[in-house]
Amino acid sequence: MRRMALPLLLVASGLAGCAQSAIPEGMPASADALPQSPPVEVALIAFNDFHGNLQPPRRTVTHATATGEAVPVPAGGAAYFASAIAAARARYPNSLVVSAGDLIGASPLMSSLFLDEPTIHAMNLIGLDFNAVGNHEFDRGREELLRLDRGGCEQHTPREPCAVDADFRGAEFGFLAANVITENGETLLPPYAIRSFGSGPAAVQVAVIGMTLEGTPSVVTPDGVAGLAFRDEADTVNALVPRLRDEGADAIVVLVHEGLTSPNAYDEKTCDGLSGDLMPVLERLSPDVDVVISGHTHNAYICDFAELDPQRPFLVTSGGQYGTLLTEIELSVDPVRGVVTRSARNHIVQSEGFANSGGAVEPTDAVPRYAADPRVAALVERYRAAAEPRAARVIGSLGGPAPTSRTRSGEQVLGNLIADAQLAATSGPERGGAQIAFMNSGGVRAEIVPADDGAVSYGQLFAAQPFGNTLVVKSFTGRQILQLLEQQFASGSNSVEQPNLLLPSKGFSYGYDLRRPAGLRIIDARLDGEALQETKLYRVTTNSFLASGGDNFTILREGVDQLGGPQDVDALEAYILANPGLIPPSGNRIRNLAAD
Repeated sequence: MRRMALPLLLVASGLAGCAQSAIPEGMPASADALPQSPPVEVALIAFNDFHGNLQPPRRTVTHATATGEAVPVPAGGAAYFASAIAAARARYPNSLVVSAGDLIGASPLMSSLFLDEPTIHAMNLIGLDFNAVGNHEFDRGREELLRLDRGGCEQHTPREPCAVDADFRGAEFGFLAANVITENGETLLPPYAIRSFGSGPAAVQVAVIGMTLEGTPSVVTPDGVAGLAFRDEADTVNALVPRLRDEGADAIVVLVHEGLTSPNAYDEKTCDGLSGDLMPVLERLSPDVDVVISGHTHNAYICDFAELDPQRPFLVTSGGQYGTLLTEIELSVDPVRGVVTRSARNHIVQSEGFANSGGAVEPTDAVPRYAADPRVAALVERYRAAAEPRAARVIGSLGGPAPTSRTRSGEQVLGNLIADAQLAATSGPERGGAQIAFMNSGGVRAEIVPADDGAVSYGQLFAAQPFGNTLVVKSFTGRQILQLLEQQFASGSNSVEQPNLLLPSKGFSYGYDLRRPAGLRIIDARLDGEALQETKLYRVTTNSFLASGGDNFTILREGVDQLGGPQDVDALEAYILANPGLIPPSGNRIRNLAAD
């Protein structure tokens, strides 16, 4: 280790035992006595939760102008993303491009149909250096993740690999997984990497640790993580710090696929109002960490953690989702003292205009514009053309749009429609006898807006439900269903402050009152007009993710008499096909009694 720290800080942080190792043999004890070299400027160009969004995701980021005007900016798309990264790299002689997980998985049809190979191709072209594994990297299991890392065409899923490019060579960047442990006690993928910047005695070493959330098994189907252990994030980092110092690290960067929620604008630099599962990790993290680049919550934030804990003066950042934002982090790294200054900013990756159910969104001069990178654009077009025949296939019609926006009670029209489809797919005696279906709102990824003649394509359905889950029917007592609904407000990260509402199928309704104590918040739950009976058994359909306890709905593991069903997107296709011109259901199944 070449960084020197004040002994007082080492004692205060519990690291006094490292003080002697901070000074290599033969080096003067006082930093003032050392020959001074200028700091090396290093930029981290960061993002998270890309989720295979190669085409512009038809989303906006709201930018506040100097006059206070709120301008919606169309953002995202791999070709524009590539140009934004190239522009950022051109500003810095020393840089790393890094991702904090969920680079792949839960992807639009164009990437998912080809097992996310096109996203790996795109990131190779863009020049990504490191990606920390996120929970969605495990959607298709460890062997498929390793194939994407190493290349090859070995088949591990029902889909055929190398369907477009017969010589898939894998990632040219590093996947990092410091807290993912295999049966033999080793990490599944490298835990960290170290890069050198500068030359001679003035050179500095930047260490990058990558990992996913410890709770990955609760948000991934069991087959995806079978045989793997996921260790505590803070413990993992803290155990690695001495090793990294011994290997000469002058700066330590953590890429972690866990995050915070933020009430602030994408470009605000504040810790105000931040909360979430990453917070207790940060509170235990070694003060030797310089930057934490996070993800998972799809929020954007920049926080100087010293505002909350002066003993931990690291930056904490997140760049939202889907390649709509980039985070630029500037570090001034001294070869003796380590990181002496640090700063960060989020900026919008402006792309092309689009129109959706809310109207037209056009590019703006309020933020920088980017041209599409021609190499990445050509790659995207090649895979788009390969996916188009399946994506464009018309599967039926709807009598109106099915948005993902929430009502005052927290309902979602498209989530209700999906729940109805899942109930229909499993309601017959020979199909499971389902009476109720629940859909998780986090599994609904894009609105469905039919064409002028009402036509809906398979590509639209896949964009709305990209996970490829199967349906599962189980029996639960009425009491268990009430406990399940209570878990919307009190289970893991589900809380009164951050409710995680399940969307119910038609015929089921209830009210909730968050002014009441835990266990008594669900009121007047009914099925087809009759009060739910606590001792009666009911057949309930969910997707396989929820059925295994995903999204902290642990009650769903307890059901009995399990019966499998079709894939979720197939159920939605069959339902729309069977009901031409169907009017999407209104949000009248859940009542927020505190808001009435």
